[in-house]
Amino acid sequence: MNLILVAEQALNGLQLGVMLFLLAAGLTLVFGIMNLVNLAHGALYMVGAYIATHVFQTTGSYALGVAAGLAGTLVVGIVTEVVALRNLYERDHLDQVLATFGLILIFNELIAILWGRTAIYSTIPEYLTGHVDIGGGLTYPLYRLVIIGVGLAVAVLLWFVVARTRLGMLIRAGASNRAMVAALGVNIRLLYTAVFGFGAALAALAGLLSGPIYSVQPGMGELILIQVFVVIVIGGIGSIRGAFAGALIVGMVDTLGRAFLKPALATVISPSAADTAGPALASMLIYLLMAAVLAVRPEGLFSSRGSA
Repeated sequence: MNLILVAEQALNGLQLGVMLFLLAAGLTLVFGIMNLVNLAHGALYMVGAYIATHVFQTTGSYALGVAAGLAGTLVVGIVTEVVALRNLYERDHLDQVLATFGLILIFNELIAILWGRTAIYSTIPEYLTGHVDIGGGLTYPLYRLVIIGVGLAVAVLLWFVVARTRLGMLIRAGASNRAMVAALGVNIRLLYTAVFGFGAALAALAGLLSGPIYSVQPGMGELILIQVFVVIVIGGIGSIRGAFAGALIVGMVDTLGRAFLKPALATVISPSAADTAGPALASMLIYLLMAAVLAVRPEGLFSSRGSA
């Protein structure tokens, strides 16, 4: 097997993993602290991609597009939490699923009204184009390396905030016993709004970074949300460490499986059968992995809700 190809696909898996982490971190914080099942998290990913792409195309400034995508989605997330989700915290999960599914439909239609139903073309600035010589004959796109670097930096920053700051202490305490936190004088509603807005900004960051790689179109959030839920289930609900570990595992398994499972099968079965079975099995790998993890650890790899 070509080692350069393996290394390249491993980097692709790492890049997918950090993208999934940016989405999973916000979603697992919201569920771990607020006990809210938010199916509309993927819609915030879509909003961030659209705002950033539109501003970049309009102004020609990538930095302004990034800032607008983050700030705009933060505001959208806060407004959504205050107007639509605040009354759902004490309701059961079925009510939350139905309400947030309705939000998906609303966001998709609003995006279609503003930008149309066809995909829009997202680009990157010229200074982020090209390839980097990593060594050993391996070159890799600069933009994907930037995504990896940003994702890892956010992971470190998020760990520091949750594990080492007063805000992180309140977040972990709120996940463990929200009634006690409220009794100690903490404005729990404000804390919930801040956490939801922060999760929305993380989703926006994932969306605007993925825009030039994937298509920016209505419904793009639903395409990746299933993988994000797999990440959270594998890592453990409410755990940032679990979200990070689960995201890297899912990214690697999905990428390497799609790249190498079919040729591996062709060595033991006929090429025509491998052509049929390989892609199907590759698309199932992360779900088989999730089932295996749940069979051994039903609460995920990191089972403590609200843990850093």
